[in-house]
Amino acid sequence: MSGPDVEGLLRELAPRALGVVVRRYGDFADAEDAVQQALVAGAQQWPADLPTNPLGWLVTVASRRLVDEIRSNEARRRREDTVTLLDVPPEPSARDDSLVLLFLCCHDALSPTLAIPLTLRAVAGLTTREIAAAYLVPEATMAQRISRAKAKLRGERFALPEDLTTRLRSVLEVLYLLFNEGYVSSSGPDLARTDLSGEAIRLTRMLHEQVPDNAEAAGLLALMLLTDARRPARTASTGRLVPLTEQDRKLWDRSRITEGMVLLTAALQRRAVGEYQLLACIAGLHDQAPSYAQTQWAEIASLYGLLEQMTGNPVVTLNRAVALAMVEGPQAGLKLLDGLHLGTHRLYAVRAHLLQEAGEFAAAAGAFRVAAALTTNVRERDYLTMRAAASRRTS
Repeated sequence: MSGPDVEGLLRELAPRALGVVVRRYGDFADAEDAVQQALVAGAQQWPADLPTNPLGWLVTVASRRLVDEIRSNEARRRREDTVTLLDVPPEPSARDDSLVLLFLCCHDALSPTLAIPLTLRAVAGLTTREIAAAYLVPEATMAQRISRAKAKLRGERFALPEDLTTRLRSVLEVLYLLFNEGYVSSSGPDLARTDLSGEAIRLTRMLHEQVPDNAEAAGLLALMLLTDARRPARTASTGRLVPLTEQDRKLWDRSRITEGMVLLTAALQRRAVGEYQLLACIAGLHDQAPSYAQTQWAEIASLYGLLEQMTGNPVVTLNRAVALAMVEGPQAGLKLLDGLHLGTHRLYAVRAHLLQEAGEFAAAAGAFRVAAALTTNVRERDYLTMRAAASRRTS
């Protein structure tokens, strides 16, 4: 099995192994540390010698590490009588504890700053180094955040909460952010990380099955499917970013679009419209349009207006500016951007696009250069640099 296949297998098995170990030994924080050590060992050994039962191997190695940790810690000596049989590894089960882990990681005691990295590690199977790279912080800083998160969860029961609604908003937010990180990676050589977006879709499916009557859970799943449907056309064979204006719509995944629209229609019929359903409506309008120019931009601008009132999110305003420019012209979009403050390259990229549409090519080239300097995704940087050069030549 090749290295990338081993990496994918480890990521897939990580939450299952963690579920087995934490159920057997009862402490999430210690079990998570032990499973992480087992994953590192697997990454080193499996490319040359893949075990017949990879899940059992991970559970056995993690269990032994946990036992060693318990026995080597003087403060835990009094617990020796409870671990008499720990040398016998538990039988791995086919049970998937991903949803339990997800709700635990979204505990009320954790802020999103702590909950999201912990989810990425415990549920999505990312390493601390990968998470640190996504957040653009040193690995040691991210390790401290994850340690703080686990410390806050020490002693918490490993089970779904009796009332899922108490944490549902946090769970939906984490899943949305996980999908976004996969769909447009915040850093690295590739535009997207399909492992993350795929995991987000898998987890959201599980959540929707658990709370089938929740309109926002259905709306989020619809949003992911309708957005991910465009993924095959987002990059050229060379890996170059292909903007929505240039995408070959015949490459879009029609089965995902159909599934997403069915989910969205059923969710809207519940008459409990939330932000994820509105975002899914916008994604659906894009997916169903025969071309970029023939998209129902006025309706999209109106939906973004509702979202703006609902959330107050400046990113929504940024997106509304693009839709408004398609309806009323680039100056209307630029006016909407005045006074908008975002610590991201996307503000400069949108401003550059609208300046270019308005014929202000020199200003557009400058804004594209700033956007390129601010992004840490190599594919986005290459695209923005190319746009800057094209605008400069036109000016």
